[in-house]
Amino acid sequence: MSMKQRDTSQLAVSAAAYLVIGTFALICFIPFWLMYIGSFTAESQIVKGFRMFPTEFTLDSYRFLFQGSQVYYSSFVSVFITVAGTVAAVLMTSMFSYVTAHPKVKYRYVLSFYIYFTMLFPPGLVGYYLLISNWLNLRDSMLALMLPLLFSAFNAFLMTSYFRTLPFELNEAATVDGAHELYIFFRIIWPISMPVIATITLFYALSYWNDWFNALMFIDDPQNHPLQMMLRRIVSNSENLDYLNANLNIPVTTTGIQLSTVVITIGPIIFLYPFLQRYFIKGMTIGAIKG
Repeated sequence: MSMKQRDTSQLAVSAAAYLVIGTFALICFIPFWLMYIGSFTAESQIVKGFRMFPTEFTLDSYRFLFQGSQVYYSSFVSVFITVAGTVAAVLMTSMFSYVTAHPKVKYRYVLSFYIYFTMLFPPGLVGYYLLISNWLNLRDSMLALMLPLLFSAFNAFLMTSYFRTLPFELNEAATVDGAHELYIFFRIIWPISMPVIATITLFYALSYWNDWFNALMFIDDPQNHPLQMMLRRIVSNSENLDYLNANLNIPVTTTGIQLSTVVITIGPIIFLYPFLQRYFIKGMTIGAIKG
């Protein structure tokens, strides 16, 4: 095959790949676009069906939401548990993973097995409910939304694999200079581990932000409901709009309220992902390749 034919075939393969990927991306984008446009569509148009562009633009759904108090309560809860829970979870997971990856820790394999065992045999729902609700007495508490997601064995596995790829000579050189383990971890290991830390941060942030199941089981007070639980209440009971504590005189449909709530719910994560994307791919691949 000549050079010109090879270049032509590679160009055809690249064009076909871009066409397939572009078509798939468009198929994935259309539902989000319809949801976003639907949240700004007037009541009279929503009942006729979804359209790519609204013929009658309105902010009634968002006015209805933000005139009520529930969206502010739920937004505060979601932001608080996501930020505080993610910070605590990343610190706990990274420190545990550093210990299990450290070649001089005597019981590192025992600790690893103790944690990874939970991936094979997860706890039952009844025991989980009794632990959080009765034994720890965390019902109607934000800790009930934070503690169950505070540590992930899968995330610890990723971080341990990454830490094992780092040269141990860094630790030895710092130890010779008189540095203790906390200094080594936070001043040497932590800065060069940003790819995997950003990846785990995104995983934990998504888990906390999207969690509604723990709120369903343990939270009865509406003021402690996160946004995902608020959305579930609206979707599961379309007639229960008074739950939002909003002005019921604004002409809105349940569909419009649901769409605008979904936009508010997924918006922060969509804006967060582009800032972590360059770390995300690298952090997922380095440990897998070298480990």
